[in-house]
Order: sequence, then C-alpha cells, then structure tokens
Amino acid sequence: MERIGFIGLGIMGRPMCLNLLRAGYRVTVWNRTATKAMDMTAAGAEAAASPKELASNADVIITMVSDSPDVVEVILGEQGVVQGAGAGSVVIDMSTISPAVTRDIAARLAQKGVAMLDAPVSGGDTGAVNATLAIMVGGDKDVFYKCLPIFQAMGKAITHVGGNGMGQTVKLCNQILVSVTNMAVCEAVTFARASGVDPHIMIEATRNGAAGSWQLANLGPKIVARDFAPGFMIDLQQKDLRLALEAAREVLVATPALSLVHQLFIGNQAHAEGGEGTQALVKSIERLAAREKR
Repeated sequence: MERIGFIGLGIMGRPMCLNLLRAGYRVTVWNRTATKAMDMTAAGAEAAASPKELASNADVIITMVSDSPDVVEVILGEQGVVQGAGAGSVVIDMSTISPAVTRDIAARLAQKGVAMLDAPVSGGDTGAVNATLAIMVGGDKDVFYKCLPIFQAMGKAITHVGGNGMGQTVKLCNQILVSVTNMAVCEAVTFARASGVDPHIMIEATRNGAAGSWQLANLGPKIVARDFAPGFMIDLQQKDLRLALEAAREVLVATPALSLVHQLFIGNQAHAEGGEGTQALVKSIERLAAREKR
C-alpha cells in the first residue's frame, strides 16, 4: 500500500488525514503549526520536520492548505515537496487554488518526473469527517485511477474532469453554485420571517420540491437558529470567490450573481464576521432590510 504524506491539518485536512489512517495507509504528516500534528501522531501517523522530508518518505503527497501562495511554498519552496519527491511519485493538491497556478506547479513537478493531480473537494467539514466528500480531479487519467483508492478513503462522489487545472476550474463552478444558492436561502429566510411565516415551516415546505438544495437543507436551519459556527468560513469562501472572479475575467464570462454575493460577504467582513460560517451571509441581507435579528 502506498506511503502517503499529508500536508495541512486544518478543519478539512485533519479529518481527511484521519480517514486515510483508518483505511490502513501509512501516513506522514507536516503542518506549519506543529502542535496540530500531535493528534495525528497519536492516531498512528509519523511526523516530518519539513515538506521536503515528508516527500522523501512518501509515494503520494497530499496538500490541503489555504491559498495559491501556500501551495506554491509547500510544494516548490526551498524546503518544499519538490526538493524531496522522487521520480514516479504523485502530488495531489486538494486545496482550492488558481487553475493557472496549478498548471504551473504541475509543469515544475513534471520536470522531476513527479505527476500531479488537482483534486479540490466539496462537502465541508461534515463531508470530511464522514468521508463523503465530492472530489473533482484534474490530471492524467492513468494517475487518477492509480490514486482512486486513496480518494475513496476520503470521499464518495469522485470524478475525473480533465487535465491539470480542470479540477480547480470545476471547483470554482461549484463555489459559484453554492454561494449564489446560499444567498437565495438567506433572502428566503429573511423574507419569510419578515412576512410572518415561521422559517422552519418554510424550509420544510420547500426543501423537497424544485427549490430544494444542500444549502436550504443544511444551512437554512442554522440560519434560523442563529448558529454561525464555521463549517466553512466566510474568509475562505471569499478567497474562492476571488479566484472564480479572476478566472471568469480571464475567459470574458460575466458573473453578476457571483459578484453580488462577493460584495455582500465584504459587508460581513467589514463587521468582523469573516471567521463565521458562510450562513452568516444572512446578516448582510438583514442589514440591507433593516431587520437584523440578534
């Protein structure tokens, strides 16, 4: 069974790594904040002193970090994965980053005989814990099938979507869909409450019809309960929306709804709500309607 190196033990990375350990993989971990690796070593993982050291002891190296510069640093930096990875190994980046940056990294790794898959995920912390993530994978198809059992230890809906960078592109499509739908849920809950309708009843009446969505079923009740704990933080969603806006501009596609939700999230950030879950978008809707509920 392949030796796996796992970099990035945050809200998503930690449970994903645990699921690989539960599946029987030998896993070596590295995290910028070293203390976050302690529970992984307690669960059976080994710890590396750097991404370079981690890569030198792994057949497959997975990265799950915040943004494009972070991925570039841990893979291509002076102590990065590229310095330790051997020919024939595979790097799987499961972060959400720029498709163009992904293609650049893949080209640099290929010079050393290292393959790369970009495999961003959807499903939030719940999907990461339950190993039910949707995983959209870009890169060589033969490499994808070689790594498929690894993906199956972390997710359920696993789709090869094209060459390097296409996984990230499909993830940005995903983020357009989820963020705009989230905005609609926030508007519907605010409208129901202002009109005297119990929003719990509104959600129950609409969730199984044509208006049904993951956001309505999962975020809707949290909005009504004023539960803004982050399954996925606004600040991270904003990073993804920025990437989507930049990529859309490159191909001259207008994204008016995406632009609007991005601006509304700026309103959340201006009120120091960037660390809250994306369902806190409702607060920006409520402020516009002068109906903020505390």
